[in-house]
Amino acid sequence: MKQTTNTKKLALAGVLTALAIVGSFLSFPVAGSKCAPVQHMVNIFAAVLLGPGWGGVGIAFCASLLRNILGIGSLMAFPGSMIGALCCGLVYKKCKNLSLTCLAEALGTGILGGIAAYPVALFLMGAAPAGLFIYVIPFLISTVAGSILAFLLISVFQKSGVMAQLFPTS
Repeated sequence: MKQTTNTKKLALAGVLTALAIVGSFLSFPVAGSKCAPVQHMVNIFAAVLLGPGWGGVGIAFCASLLRNILGIGSLMAFPGSMIGALCCGLVYKKCKNLSLTCLAEALGTGILGGIAAYPVALFLMGAAPAGLFIYVIPFLISTVAGSILAFLLISVFQKSGVMAQLFPTS
C-alpha cells in the first residue's frame, strides 16, 4: 500500500512540475526578474497535496532546474520558488489553513526569496543589483498573483468535492 501511495505522489509531483514549467511561459519581466505566478500556484497546490518535502522543495527545485536548462528561467528562480514552497509547505503541514498557507507562500517568496535572490544575482549572474531589497517587489507581485490563483482554485475544488475525489487524503 505504501508503494502505491509513493507512486501516486511521484506521479502528482511530475504533473505539478510540468505545470510549473509550462506555466512559466505565462511570465512577465519586472525589475530584472521573470515573474511566473503559476510557479507559486503550483507551490501551494504541492503544499496542500504533498507536503513540504515532495511539494515544497522537490517540485520547486526540479521546476527551477528544468526552466533554467530550457532557457525559460533565471537562477533567481531557485531561491524565489524554493523558499516560498518550503514556507507554505511547513505552514500547511502545521495548521491546514489555506489562507495562512497562501500568506506563507507570498511572504516566503516575496520577502525571504527576494532577499535571497540578491546574492544569486550579484555573485552567480554577474549583475549589479541596486540593493538588497531590489527583488522583493517583483517577487511579491508574482507570488501574490499566484497565491490568489491557488486560493481561488483550491477553494472551488474543495467546495465542489473534486479534491476529496481525486485526493482522498488531502
